[in-house]
Formats: sequence, structure tokens, C-alpha cells
Amino acid sequence: MAFPFKLPLLLDGAAGTNLIAADMPQGVCVEDWVKENPQVMQRIQAAFLEAGADVLYAPTFGANREKLSHYLLEDQTQQINKALVSMTKETAESEALVAGDMSPTGLFVEPFGEASFKQLVKVYEEQAACLKKAGADLLVIETMFSLAEIRAAILGAKKTGLPIFVTITVDDDGRTITGLDARTALLTVQAMGVSAFGLNCSEGPQSMAANIQRIAPYTEIPLIGKPNAGHPDPEDPSRYDLSPEAMGQAMKALFEAGVQIAGGCCGTTPDHLAAIRKAMDAFDFKAVNIQREEPAAVLLANESESYFLSRDTIRLSEPVTCGEDMEDALLDIDEDACDAALIMIENPEDGYEFSLNAHMLHLPVVFRAKDEKALERALFYYQGIAGIDSACGISVEAKERLAQRYGSAIL
Repeated sequence: MAFPFKLPLLLDGAAGTNLIAADMPQGVCVEDWVKENPQVMQRIQAAFLEAGADVLYAPTFGANREKLSHYLLEDQTQQINKALVSMTKETAESEALVAGDMSPTGLFVEPFGEASFKQLVKVYEEQAACLKKAGADLLVIETMFSLAEIRAAILGAKKTGLPIFVTITVDDDGRTITGLDARTALLTVQAMGVSAFGLNCSEGPQSMAANIQRIAPYTEIPLIGKPNAGHPDPEDPSRYDLSPEAMGQAMKALFEAGVQIAGGCCGTTPDHLAAIRKAMDAFDFKAVNIQREEPAAVLLANESESYFLSRDTIRLSEPVTCGEDMEDALLDIDEDACDAALIMIENPEDGYEFSLNAHMLHLPVVFRAKDEKALERALFYYQGIAGIDSACGISVEAKERLAQRYGSAIL
């Protein structure tokens, strides 16, 4: 699918640190406070627009039902999202796109938390629907670190039909706090059909450029870089140590690494954004030549790693049946003797049961199912890129439809 907007594209700067600098009280629900004091956020957005932003993020970062429930505001999910998108559209007029902003819920999916994956999808589906109804031009899923939340947000957002950008937050080694590496995240969301992928927050431009370089050879979609303005001042959390001029110069490394969609995260003021705009306008993006990795292989992934396997020589484990002895069967798989675990899905409940035990495997997974409903349930719950065994007892059309919906690979 062709990218829906003209490149390069300049995103806006920080919301949180600029609101703090504008004397937003501590301990409040940011989204509700902005709804009640729209003129503060609109002044910040207008300054970003004047600095050259092509996209303004509606300040809906924590406006999902779960986050709002911490302030007993969950029943105002629709009203808050509508108000924040409307005020952003009022600022943007016809000069910039408006992105509906979505972020982590703070929930952990079972078996490591109490939330079900289906519950998580519904939380994001509700917010995404609110953002579309309010008039957002695209959806941005940002500051993510868990593959389960990323997938849940994408599955919820895809129902809107809007373009979807995804950005994750990683350390200097390119991994999130849950151990997800940036390449696996890229390959998974790319297979699921998002419009752009990249990194935001957690680091300055130079460190982020090194991580972008690692994933650029594997991308088929535009890359995003939205770094912090260096490191925060210990005495003033709204101020960071990278000046606008220094940040503008440092952004060149991101552009050279392959970023075509840029902006600023924590600490970036309108002056920082103006410097990024200047650097972007002076850069020759057409001169960037990334050597692409195009392995003639099957791409599979689990929740932390990605694997390129030979279609002709892939070795599957002995079939594992979901049931009481599944834990022992998974632990008994000889990882030296096979490339992927073959999981038998007899009924729709098997996919859910396997998801509770999938963390025991350090291999990718191939599903063999008897019917379409059972296979779809397994693909829905699996956190990664699963293989669909050609021996599944369903039509080719059904397999292709499910592979496209969940980013799976047909073997």
C-alpha cells in the first residue's frame, strides 16, 4: 500500500514538558486538564505550527479508558477524545494533519498480568473509534514497549481504516524494557500493515540514529525518528540539555540513517522544532541509499526475536497438542533439532490456552488448525509472527485473508 502522505514529514514537538513549563499543575489528569484549559495547549500547538510542523498530535496520549479510570473519568472517554481532537483541528485548520495519539494502557496481559488480550484490544478499539469520529487524519501509537500492547493497539486501530504510525521506546541496545528488540517490532508491525514505524523518546538523536541504522535494511515503510532533546535537567524536568541548534545539527544523523518522518519528544520546544524543520529542508533525502536486506526466506517472530527461515529446509518439531500436558511437551522440544514449534489447534479455545504457555518457547511457532475459526483465534492471541501450516484444513483464500490480517506467513 502506498504511503498516504507526502514525504518528508515533520511531526510536532513535546506536549508534556511544554505543558509543565506552562505551569500545568502536578498530579492532574493531563488530558482532562487540557480539555478544561484548551488555550494553553493551543498556544503550544500554534507555535509548533509556526515552526513548520506538518502533523499536530492531539493530546490524547492517556485518553484511553484504562488510563482515565485512574481519575474516575473512564465514562468520559468519548467526550475527552472528541474535545482534544477538535481543539487540535481548530489550531491546525488546513495547514497540518491531525494525529490521534494512543499510548500504553499500563495493563499487563496474562499470564504476566490480569488483563486478557481481548480486553486490551477493546480498550484501543474504543479510543481509536473515538479519534476517528472526532476527525483525526491518522492514528499514532507511540512510546510502546510491549509487543502485546503494540499488536492490541494495531488490531483496535485497523478497524478505523485510518493510516497508522507506530513508535517504540528502546535503550541504547535497541531493546524495550520488556526485552522486545526494534527489528522484531518493525517486522511484526510491518507485516500487520501499518503505514510507518520508528522510535520515540528515551534518547537523543545520535543514540537513536544508531538504532535506526540497525533496522533500516529491513524496512518497507517510512521510518520515524522523534527523539528527546538530550537529557533532562535534574532541577527542572521541563528543560533538556540539547539546544535547538545542536538538535537541528544532530538530526542529520537520523536522516542519513533513513528517517523521513521526524519530530521531537521530551524537552523539544517550538524552537527545537524550527531547527529540525531547517535541517529537514536542507537535507537531500533522495541521496540516501539504504542497502536493503531481502532474504529469500520465511519470516517468523516470537515476542522478543525475529527469525528468517528457509522455506525449503525448515524443520518443524513433533506436533504439540494443546491440553494438560502442553507445558511438558513445550519444554521437551529439542531446539537444536528444529527451527519452529508445530502447534496443533483443534478448537478455538486451543489458541487461547497456547498463548498462556507460549513464553516457554524460545522458537517461533507454526500453527496447524482444523478450521478457520480455530486458526484465527490462535493468530489473534499469538504475540509475534506465526506460520500457518499449508496442511491446515481450510481454503487457500481463508489462509491468505488471515495471514494479511495478522501479519502471518503461509508455509
